[in-house]
Amino acid sequence: MIIDAHQHFWQLDRGDYGWLKPQLSALYRDFLPNDLAPNLTRNQIAGTVLVQAAPTIAETEFMLELADGNDFIKGVVGWIDFEAPTAANDIARLAEHPKLVGMRPMIQDIADDDWMLGDPLTQAFEALIKHNLCFDALVLPHHLPRLRRLLERHPHLRTVIDHGAKPEIATSAFGSWAQGISDIARQTNAFCKLSGLLTEAPEHWRRSDIAPYIEHIIAEFGCDRLIWGSDWPVLTLAADYDIWRNLAQTFITDEAERRAVFGGNAVAFYQLNAD
Repeated sequence: MIIDAHQHFWQLDRGDYGWLKPQLSALYRDFLPNDLAPNLTRNQIAGTVLVQAAPTIAETEFMLELADGNDFIKGVVGWIDFEAPTAANDIARLAEHPKLVGMRPMIQDIADDDWMLGDPLTQAFEALIKHNLCFDALVLPHHLPRLRRLLERHPHLRTVIDHGAKPEIATSAFGSWAQGISDIARQTNAFCKLSGLLTEAPEHWRRSDIAPYIEHIIAEFGCDRLIWGSDWPVLTLAADYDIWRNLAQTFITDEAERRAVFGGNAVAFYQLNAD
């Protein structure tokens, strides 16, 4: 079973995708289940994890409605305001839906680099643990030391780093990102997503541009804590679905490890219904 553990849908007239501007012409349209379906069929993808793209509870409810109507959506990673006094109650209410598997604050867009360490967020992280939900960490390289401190504070928080923490591949920046990845991999139980890397690469990327980053992630997290995702449709800014799936597979040649990274780990981490 192959699982795409990171994809998005959006519907522009919902009006809460603040980052999605007309200048992003390739992405500035609706992307819904029928648009993704041919990619899933062609690549024999059995299911997906649908991840939030807007910082609203309304979008989380929209995604859960899509999950109700599309069996291939095995899990939904939503959003709540982690700072709100109602955060714990919001998590508890949304967790009643069987396909809600996690939450993702959009940390990459928050000006305060120390935001995730703020005391007001403690109730939200504790609620995730209480309701057996995951934390998708949408962070940038400079956030990694802070994320490590957060995970030391909440060792039972099931966490996955989205997109390998978005290394600056286009400028060949490597050292501090690599150290941050190593520290988290060795000192915490976090997982990491093999996703979103091509859109961080140079416009006319080559395999050699991204290989050091993928190889470092694999070396540090191992294939038992690595989860593949497409990041579709954002992926389409850099490559099509088939190219990314096939390219990612070239880095993992052992069949048992490939089954884990491209499906088994996502099922176990997000506790998906694999039927």
